Amino acid sequence: MSLALLLGPQLSAFAAAGYDVVGVSAAGSYVADLERAGIRHIALRHATRSVSVLNDVRAAAELYQLLRRLRPDIVHTHTPKPGIYGRLGGRAARVPVVVNTVHGLYATAEDSLARRAAVYGLERLAATCSDAELVQNEEDLSTLAKLRVPADRLHLLGNGIDLERFAPGPKARAARGRVRAELGVDDTTVVVGAVGRLVWEKGYGELFAAAAQLRRRCPEVAVVVAGPSEPEKADGIGPAALAAAESSGVRFLGHRSDVEDLYAACDMYVLASHREGFPRSAMEAAAMGLPVVATDIRGCRQVVEHGSTGLLVPPRDATALTDALARLAGDPGLRATMGSAAVSKAKRDFDQRQVIATTLAVYEELLERKAPRGGTQS
Repeated sequence: MSLALLLGPQLSAFAAAGYDVVGVSAAGSYVADLERAGIRHIALRHATRSVSVLNDVRAAAELYQLLRRLRPDIVHTHTPKPGIYGRLGGRAARVPVVVNTVHGLYATAEDSLARRAAVYGLERLAATCSDAELVQNEEDLSTLAKLRVPADRLHLLGNGIDLERFAPGPKARAARGRVRAELGVDDTTVVVGAVGRLVWEKGYGELFAAAAQLRRRCPEVAVVVAGPSEPEKADGIGPAALAAAESSGVRFLGHRSDVEDLYAACDMYVLASHREGFPRSAMEAAAMGLPVVATDIRGCRQVVEHGSTGLLVPPRDATALTDALARLAGDPGLRATMGSAAVSKAKRDFDQRQVIATTLAVYEELLERKAPRGGTQS
């Protein structure tokens, strides 16, 4: 899923720039999407998102053997677990260039000392094996510097989306009518949208509580959620909790590949997450002209300008979340003003072409120093 949905445009851009791109991850239904885009995929049998030290060790060994066989010029790792064993394996396999993207350190100042020590210790160890750390969020830069990651390895990457796909306009207006008809809502209904995996870490507990309160305070509000279930995750939301939320009026739409059409059907967007690196869904919603209500945490702060493009609320505070949603629900003028400002910010700060250009520039600079040239790079 990460390779196809989060990194797909980047992988295609790297291939267009002359690189031979190979995606490595667990097998799954999204492999076909990668292959249709011309990206070769190799599956790791033991790669898993679940907590399994034994499988992680086996996946690391698989990756090491694969890298020894492929002999790539660059290994670029993403997401927490592959980011750790991928950097270690890349260096052990003597790959010339090892790059890691920090999508968001998996610990924050609010976490327990034990969690921070484990996460930061592993990150510091893995960073000794990389040539570049592409950091999406500027707040993580200072943390990595405090961990004594060398400054010349740290690059502020930011995050970006396809601003042609996610944009207001005639296509969005047509989609709005179609999707709202599918949802069975009329023009008087204020639709609050959320897009994300169904895990508690995304703040669904607070959103479900807010939906129940909004049903009493603002009956014109409808809350819709699009995203896949993740029963294998430790904090996956179970059937009983989903059923209880449905009884409070929350509509679950499952995974949708047409999220831009869903954004067009909404009047505002909500992200009540407890932890984010640099949330794509909030960027996408903002680019579509939606005011965003989000938690005041790292990542969300980079997307939402409080009082201008949306509202920030304390994490794990269902009452504050309800109040913010109710405020926007009752003020269409404020929604329009914030939505317009959100589009302007997205055009200025969320263009994926800049992310791709920065990454390619890092590749080229490192290859000049560390890898032999000639022929297609991989």
